[in-house]
Amino acid sequence: QVQFVESGGGLVRPGGSLKLSCETSGFSFKGYAMNWYRQVPGKEREIVASITITDHSPKYVESVKGRFTISRDNAKNTVYLKMNSLNSEDTSVYYCTAGVPHPDMEYPLTAFPYWGQGAQVTVSS
Repeated sequence: QVQFVESGGGLVRPGGSLKLSCETSGFSFKGYAMNWYRQVPGKEREIVASITITDHSPKYVESVKGRFTISRDNAKNTVYLKMNSLNSEDTSVYYCTAGVPHPDMEYPLTAFPYWGQGAQVTVSS
């Protein structure tokens, strides 16, 4: 059974930092790219970052470039998202998924129709 368990969210002041973790199970982690998404109630889920399978090359949406860092630990089946210089627009629920690269798509396509419970990140003074 494919599972994603996000953790590390919380309340942080503007300019602060958080590191999210996503522990996975039920699939061959090292065989998939990994994506982080976020979603605000009433809005569509948007991709934030992805990391490739082989060279662990990262890709970020423009709004988080230079502030967020995605990484993965294949031995622990875990993907991370380190977030610095947080602002109110980063307030969201963050989710991770496994991805499959597609030559016509900018980011890997979601591999499985499963989502975890997400990690709530709230940036507020």
